[in-house]
Amino acid sequence: MKFNKEVTDYIQEATEDQRVLLEEIRQLIHESNPGTTEAIKWGMPVFAKNKDYTYLRYAKKHLTLGFYNFERIEDPDKLLEGNGKTMRHIKIKKKEDIKADLIGKWLKSIAD
Repeated sequence: MKFNKEVTDYIQEATEDQRVLLEEIRQLIHESNPGTTEAIKWGMPVFAKNKDYTYLRYAKKHLTLGFYNFERIEDPDKLLEGNGKTMRHIKIKKKEDIKADLIGKWLKSIAD
């Protein structure tokens, strides 16, 4: 896994509780898709294989994990939020919101 210093710096700016969650999700992204690269784009961490496939950012009360190519995701429980044409996301407020098996499956399905 190759971590980008700018992404690490971004994570360090979050609250302590958020940093733990951000690092866990970051690890999950890389484990789900080996060879993923990361960079700061549009002020937040964006992860890519051949092209961008997910992003991560923190807000005051939650984290957002966003998914490009969301049409490839099977979401029978309607967990994805948003109504844009190119992206969907989930909000993560606590460790229990990180459903690693499900999110890992989603990440694998959208990475090129």
